[in-house]
Amino acid sequence: MAIPFPSDEWIKELSRQLNNSAVYERSAKDWEGDFVFIVEPDDAYPETAYLFLALYHGKSPDAAMVASQDEREAGFVIRAPFSTWRRVIEGQLEPIQGMMTRKLRLSGNMMKIMRYPKAAQEIVACCALIPTDFGG
Repeated sequence: MAIPFPSDEWIKELSRQLNNSAVYERSAKDWEGDFVFIVEPDDAYPETAYLFLALYHGKSPDAAMVASQDEREAGFVIRAPFSTWRRVIEGQLEPIQGMMTRKLRLSGNMMKIMRYPKAAQEIVACCALIPTDFGG
């Protein structure tokens, strides 16, 4: 059964997929830094959503849909319209390329993220494993 995006269930499933990924564990073994993903409204989705993803040494110890950007402390915030997030999840937009072209707007240390390209790729690969319902 497809999981709605964005939702608490969806981000928790991404966390579960990351925790089951040996590739992610290896590629992010030295990573420390949590994310808030902000899904901004566009023609396909009418509201703003906030998804928190904790990442620590190749694991994801916590994930939740939160009420605001400031509900959980995170070293990185990435924001984009719903349709751009859909392109990332469906593998049509590589996240680092999306940040470089400002389709995904990052608050946080871009140089740190660029040192972990394989981890970023594996996060997207894990997104692709989630049967996602984008609505409409």
